[in-house]
Amino acid sequence: MREYLLTLCVTAAVTYLLTGPVRKFAIVAGAMPEIRARDVHREPTPRLGGIAMFFGLCAGLLVADHLTNLHQVFEKSNEPRALLSGAALIWLIGVLDDKFEIDALIKLGSQMIAAGVMVVQGLTILWLPIPTVGTVALTQWQGTLLTVALVVVTINAVNFVDGLDGLAAGVVCIAAAAFFMYAYRIWYSYGIEAAAPASLFAAILMGMCLGFLPHNIHPARIFMGDSGSMLIGLVLAASAISITGQVDPDSLFGGSERNTVHQMVPVYIPLLMPLTIIAIPAADLILAIVRRTWRGQSPFAADRGHLHHRLLEIGHSHSRAVLIMYFFSALIAFGALAYSVNAASMWIVLGVVFLSAIGLVLLLLPRFTPRAPRWAESFVPPRYRRRRRTAAVTAGEGAGEGEDGAESAADEERVPVTAGVSGVNGATAVGSRTRTR
Repeated sequence: MREYLLTLCVTAAVTYLLTGPVRKFAIVAGAMPEIRARDVHREPTPRLGGIAMFFGLCAGLLVADHLTNLHQVFEKSNEPRALLSGAALIWLIGVLDDKFEIDALIKLGSQMIAAGVMVVQGLTILWLPIPTVGTVALTQWQGTLLTVALVVVTINAVNFVDGLDGLAAGVVCIAAAAFFMYAYRIWYSYGIEAAAPASLFAAILMGMCLGFLPHNIHPARIFMGDSGSMLIGLVLAASAISITGQVDPDSLFGGSERNTVHQMVPVYIPLLMPLTIIAIPAADLILAIVRRTWRGQSPFAADRGHLHHRLLEIGHSHSRAVLIMYFFSALIAFGALAYSVNAASMWIVLGVVFLSAIGLVLLLLPRFTPRAPRWAESFVPPRYRRRRRTAAVTAGEGAGEGEDGAESAADEERVPVTAGVSGVNGATAVGSRTRTR
């Protein structure tokens, strides 16, 4: 665990320290696109944050290769080199897109090629654990097609969710944390060495996101761009492919030990975990494709119908919309992780249901328009305080009115504000005027 922590910290430090110089380079290079209609930020902001994230990835792999225990991952598996090859290719395409706006079909083809590069070097799905069936071996073509599909879907899901400051990096970091805990438990607790590469990839991915987040939280000083979103999407997909396609519980366990593992880690969890960690981005991707196809548009046509846009439209602030997405991502990912530890516990189910109810309340919070009592106004944000009567109104209505009357008049002065306009609960929401991000 200490070596994983060291790798994570080095990756985060390199990413954090390089993001500042990369921002200056992006400004000089002119990688600051004009504000588009679907964006929600107000000023042109430099991209190319993926450059710092890529060098953080390289630093993490380099450090891990020189550590005693993690060095065995590089000796016994070619997956780290496969990941670096695919990541370098997809990162280069992303850098070019951030600067020159590459066509969507060219990017799609590049994603497939990057996935193919990893498959050729051994990072591929060899078998699938299917409920009630067991472990099913895949042919070479089946494994290749499934691997490429998973890489492309994950990359585009992360790319689609990259619409608010800190959203993509935070959601992927949460997913990587849950996946690291799952993979590390499989490797350390049960001695399955095939799970070691997935643990390493997840730790490095956490470091990349944590190092970039301080520069990207609202208001963002730099965006990761496609060079960053496609990169972290590929690393996330590589982690899922490594543990899904390489760990075979049927061949690694036998007798009572195998039965014990199947009780605590059901055979279908390796198939379920990769789906749960990208549940929110994948749902956004599917809804976007259905929405655009229904309108007769290309699935790659940009719009303002993503989940984060809808959160802004109903009145959430920029920061609160991001935190809500964090909450549901963590709920799904860590809920699946808890289920993999003890699938028979009803407390896990009840906990997920209870937290889901809290999440529903958070979603509907703008509809409630809460107001804090007078004594608590100094401890809450301004949007939760009652509006004060102006001096002119007070003078015109008479000086003898008590505090209760003032509160009533103040309440009457409230004017409903249309959701989607800047100023709702401090939101920089998608309104009628042109914004970005």
